[in-house]
Order: sequence, then structure tokens, then C-alpha cells
Amino acid sequence: MKKKPTYRIRNWQEYDTSLKRRGSLTFWISEDLLKNWVREEKTGNRGASPVYSDAAIETMAGLKFLFHLAGRQTEGLVCSIFEMLKVELSVPDHSTLSRRLTGLDVRLDVKQTNQPRHVVADSTGLKVYGEGEWKVRTHGVSKRRTWRKLHLCVDEATNEVLAVGASENSVSDGQMLPMLLEKIEGEISQVSADGIYDQKKVYDVINLHKARAAIPPRVNAKIWKHGNSKSERLVRDENLRSIRKHGRKKWKAESNYHRRSLSETAMFRFKTIFSDKLQSRKIDNQFNEMFLKCSLLNRMTHLGMPDSYNVQA
Repeated sequence: MKKKPTYRIRNWQEYDTSLKRRGSLTFWISEDLLKNWVREEKTGNRGASPVYSDAAIETMAGLKFLFHLAGRQTEGLVCSIFEMLKVELSVPDHSTLSRRLTGLDVRLDVKQTNQPRHVVADSTGLKVYGEGEWKVRTHGVSKRRTWRKLHLCVDEATNEVLAVGASENSVSDGQMLPMLLEKIEGEISQVSADGIYDQKKVYDVINLHKARAAIPPRVNAKIWKHGNSKSERLVRDENLRSIRKHGRKKWKAESNYHRRSLSETAMFRFKTIFSDKLQSRKIDNQFNEMFLKCSLLNRMTHLGMPDSYNVQA
């Protein structure tokens, strides 16, 4: 029986400090945020201009999702923080927070790099409402049970979320990937994804970025363009020929496909920190909730990640 590998962390002191800072309120509420809490400029549109800045709404929503609070509880938390800081600022009420979350422009904080990125892609489902898993196992799936899909593109080297997409459960992964790759700035060297992305439109958009596609063809896959064709050979067909000749295991090792598991690691981190359920009721708020949680996940990543190594190796 093969022994399970054991890993140790090289930078435990730095990583331990970063884990403590993730729960620090002083990290999430800075001096610059307090200075820009109220919106001074006018929008110029009809009606009253928003009182609070987008940064204030984003911070309150982030605290709500990070600590799994309801709207009124989030309002009370921020009020108590301002009292302890002796800051005389008003706090948006829960209805204002919900209304402003709909049109909030959430942007991912991604560090710039000159190196080409190895992008790993995947998706997962997040529950919206339902009575729970016990009822589903006992009585079957309820008509009211539904979910939203979270689509991620993650940097294999830094574990940052480079692009995020949200959709209903009827949208396929292949439909979302072209849009996600367009959001990524800089050069892409490789895109790794599982077999569900084995679609022509996916390979076409990867070719536009001049990147290598590490996507395993399906078990019953067939050659799309045979070798006697005068046109250029397809990367997907070359992957399939290599798998037939050397085996799927060797192809995965040569193509560095195993790094795709880091997208699943990002999904695990997301659900561990924020759970697998969405708090928002409206679909636009649910999408922005997913975007905001990914933004928070990147901020935690920037604090520090473990540098582990295989003890046996």
C-alpha cells in the first residue's frame, strides 16, 4: 500500500501571522477608508446622490459575508466599531446596504507580473435556498432547491483569483471560460481545465491568447482533424494522440496538468471561509456577493500563503 505523502510548511511564522491578520478588524477598516466613508461629490443624475461611498458599502458587505452576519447585525457591528474608535460617522442601514449592493462595481485586487500566467479553471455550485441535505436524501430533490454557479480562473503560481464569473445553473463551463479569459490582463502561457471544457469554442479562445491548452479529451473522444489534412493540426488532437500513444498518466505529467487541482483548492478555501450558501435574495446581489467574496479571498492570499514541501521527497 502506497504511503500517503507528508507535507511541512517552511514559512510557518509568516503564515501564522497572516492567519491572525485575516480576523483583525483593523485590517478590514483602515484610516483611508474612514476618510472616504462619505461620498462628497455629486453624481449629476436625477434624484438624491448616494451618501456613502462605494468603498463604505463594499466594506460593510465584506464584513457581513466574512463573519456570516445578517444585515442588521452588520449595521450594529460597524456602529460599535466606530464607537470604540471614537469616529463620528453614520452607518448605512441594512436596506441601503442591500440596495447599493445591486449596482456595486466589485473589482479583483490582482498583483501585476511580467511573467506569463498558467491559468487553472473550474466551477462549483453555491446553494441559494432549500431545506437541507437530510430532506433531499430522505424525500428527494425539492422544486424550490436551486443553486448558482461560480466560475473561477486561478493563477497556478500565486493562488490568486484572476477572473470570476457568476451564472445560473443552466450555463455551462465552456460558455463562461471565453469571457473569463478576456478579463485576465497580461500574457497567458497555459490554460488547464478538466474534460468538461473539451469543446471547440474553448480551444478557439485559448488559441487567440496563444496559450497552451491542457484539457484532457473525453474517454470516447475522436480526432477532429486527421493528419492528412493540409491545415494546421489542432492542439486538442495532438493531446489525444499523445494520450493514445503514451497513456493519460504520462500526458498529465508532461503537460503539467496536475496543477489544475489548485482550482479545486481555491474552491475549497472559498467554501471553508464563506460556506457553500449565498446570503443574498436577489440574483444580482447573489452575483455581486460571489464577486465580493473572491475579492476578499485575494486580500487574504496577499497576506501570505503556506510554502509547503514533501517530507519524503
